[in-house]
Amino acid sequence: MSAAEAVTGTTSRPGTRRLSTRLLRSELRLILRRRRNQAGLVVLMSVPVLISVAVKLSSPGGGSDGPDFFSSITDNGLFVALAALTLELGLFLPLAVAVISGDSVAGEANIGTLRYLLTVPVQRTRLLGVKYAAVTIFSLIATLTVTVTGLVMGLVLFGGGDMTLLSGSRIGFAEGLLRVLLASAYLAVCFASLGAVGLFISTLTEQPIAATIAVVIFSSASFILDSIPQVSWLHPFLITHNWLAFGDLFRDPIAWQGVQRGVYVAAAYALVFWLAAWARFAAKDVTS
Repeated sequence: MSAAEAVTGTTSRPGTRRLSTRLLRSELRLILRRRRNQAGLVVLMSVPVLISVAVKLSSPGGGSDGPDFFSSITDNGLFVALAALTLELGLFLPLAVAVISGDSVAGEANIGTLRYLLTVPVQRTRLLGVKYAAVTIFSLIATLTVTVTGLVMGLVLFGGGDMTLLSGSRIGFAEGLLRVLLASAYLAVCFASLGAVGLFISTLTEQPIAATIAVVIFSSASFILDSIPQVSWLHPFLITHNWLAFGDLFRDPIAWQGVQRGVYVAAAYALVFWLAAWARFAAKDVTS
């Protein structure tokens, strides 16, 4: 069922707040009920499961050459979630957000319901705002899916207790858990900014697959450029440059500078690309 079909029967009172709330709820139901999106969430869940099982079955000391999060898993199960987030922020999580954001407008146009939806009537600005709100919420859901699965698997297989930070100091379990959730929220903000890019690209085409591929290429190109020292002047402006700054939350004291820069860059991308999507969509001649 499309978002257009979901709002049928609520059109007698256009302009009410109820329409906006109902449209957002129907958009979220549409996203979460699709089999491909459910399968995507299962894939996201599988990574922390594989990590925790592999570390549990490996020989003692086998993870000593890996990243700090991986080498700390056996000491505290909270690190399973962090290791999984580190692995998935390169491809799986951006791909999940790209699928949703790329399909947001292009998907409606592709199946022929976008024109009907706009004649309900639903204001284009409100529709675009609801679409982006749904993408943002899904970014949080996807990130928490990885985090919660990692926490459950890590605590079951390795236990909890005090957490040893990257700086060597120790904090209590409750504070460690809070920092893990804060890291997840930070990454969700970063992925939401990528969702704004996908929303804009989605207004340029009627092919959701093409929009999804374009978003993944955009994200991958940012990672590639960020690894080339010859263009270091460009690094602070790349959308992915500060994604790994969530690791600074696990130092004592917390190094907030990288996280703050990441939030600023994410907010700038979200604002610029949402306005670009609005400018494109507001003037778009919808024929399907």
